[in-house]
Amino acid sequence: MKALIIDVLGAHEEGRKATLDVIGAGPRSIAGVLRKKGVDVDLIPYERIDQVEIGRYDILLVSAMTSDLPISKKIVEKWNKFNKVSIAGGPIACDPIDPLIKAKFGICVIGEGEETLSELIDSGFNSLDKIRGLAYLEGGEMRINPLRPIMPRKIYDSYEPLTNVVKSYPFYWARRVYVEVVRGCSNFFRTRLKLPNGKKCNNCDNCRSGDLEDRYNCPQGIPPGCGFCSVPSTFGPPRSRSVEKIVKEIEGLLREGCKRIVLSGSDILDYGRDLLVDPKPLTNPREPEPNYDVLEELFIRVTELPDIERGKAFISIENVKACLVTEKAAKLLGKYFRGATVHIGCETGSEEHARLIGRPSSPSEVIRAVKLLRENGLRPYVYFIHGLPGQSYETVEDTVEVMEKVYEAGAEKITVYRFRSLPMSAFSSFKTAPPAVKSELSMRIVCKAKEVNVRSKRALVGKRLKAIVASPYHKDKSLLVAYPIKHGPVVLIKRRNSLIGRLIKVKITNVISDRLVKGRILSSA
Repeated sequence: MKALIIDVLGAHEEGRKATLDVIGAGPRSIAGVLRKKGVDVDLIPYERIDQVEIGRYDILLVSAMTSDLPISKKIVEKWNKFNKVSIAGGPIACDPIDPLIKAKFGICVIGEGEETLSELIDSGFNSLDKIRGLAYLEGGEMRINPLRPIMPRKIYDSYEPLTNVVKSYPFYWARRVYVEVVRGCSNFFRTRLKLPNGKKCNNCDNCRSGDLEDRYNCPQGIPPGCGFCSVPSTFGPPRSRSVEKIVKEIEGLLREGCKRIVLSGSDILDYGRDLLVDPKPLTNPREPEPNYDVLEELFIRVTELPDIERGKAFISIENVKACLVTEKAAKLLGKYFRGATVHIGCETGSEEHARLIGRPSSPSEVIRAVKLLRENGLRPYVYFIHGLPGQSYETVEDTVEVMEKVYEAGAEKITVYRFRSLPMSAFSSFKTAPPAVKSELSMRIVCKAKEVNVRSKRALVGKRLKAIVASPYHKDKSLLVAYPIKHGPVVLIKRRNSLIGRLIKVKITNVISDRLVKGRILSSA
């Protein structure tokens, strides 16, 4: 049996315009499941579909987000000519109507896919009604099986993502390769906004002050977490992988030539925190404090790997919740990841709005976290969302004010997303927000972010940094694209073909946009 996995994550309607340098953890995890089952598996990004003969495969698996439906549909149209098994996974599968009815997939895997996919292969793709976590069509009607319980930590840790498949991605050596260290999210707060489907918090406060196990269930049936996010309802509370498995995976990626590894999770500071409350689920985003000993054990092991110690590759971290950024946590992160970026969600600058949408941290805590992280040598990036349910003139003014404050506190970049209605999130019954250009309030947020980011980029002029050369620049073939080894803005340099794949030192000479800077090559690193 031969399977083809296509990574469509972030493609949206017209192909990736951002996060071009990302290789996610999910598709590699699924490739590991298939290999473990003895299936011959290939993994490619969607950009390379025309370079493979898809008809020679027996199974097609597509990993995509809800916004990736248009490109996913085009892929399945090509595949269905062969009348073979097609499977949709990832966030797109949370609402089976999209992949099954609109895109014409045969099967959806909802939620964690490892055990579901294993059983599906063992069944020979028969007896679908007996496998939890599946949705499929039967006689023209959609069938949705009961969801699978969240995997216990030991079973989750038994699965190993493949590492050699990264070579199928263009300029994989320059991309940020995500290694999942903790799955799930500890924020089991609920939104207090009234939802279009009629559900509304009755202020029982169970999700904020109840026992850890009791926080699982809401009397009103409101999904857990920030209203716009589906991670807690899809993947449950955090479960940490063992240090040994994480190190083994990173070693494999380094052997393949990867240079930029990201320790991935909804919150790196949740890593090991689940062990502090075991056997109960970690459903409190604020207490206990981070598990400093376990975090340091992980950080020591990954930063002592030879390629990392010699500066031939770099390990960074992804997200943190502001409420867990204590002085001790900030010092620990700074000790091992000085110079790295770290992402913090703020989403709204309004204290009241943050509470109403179910945020675990307040905007004032975000400002404090940015300051602490910056003081300890990290480079904070802060997320905001425009078009959120509950957005008003007042919340937008508060947001613009907080954007300025996080910049003053040391944030290097502000990232703004448009609110999208996600299946299995509390806000799934709200409509996706219109583009910012169609909303005066949203445009105010977007324009402020651009203004702050350009200001921040100007401060980079004259700075020197180490970057890895990826590829020719698609808009001007006389230039090359280089990615800072410690993350940062895309750097354009004069073209020299011999430099592709090389580490170089560059000096930033000028700012092109809020996303691009230009650099002059100083030397090979």
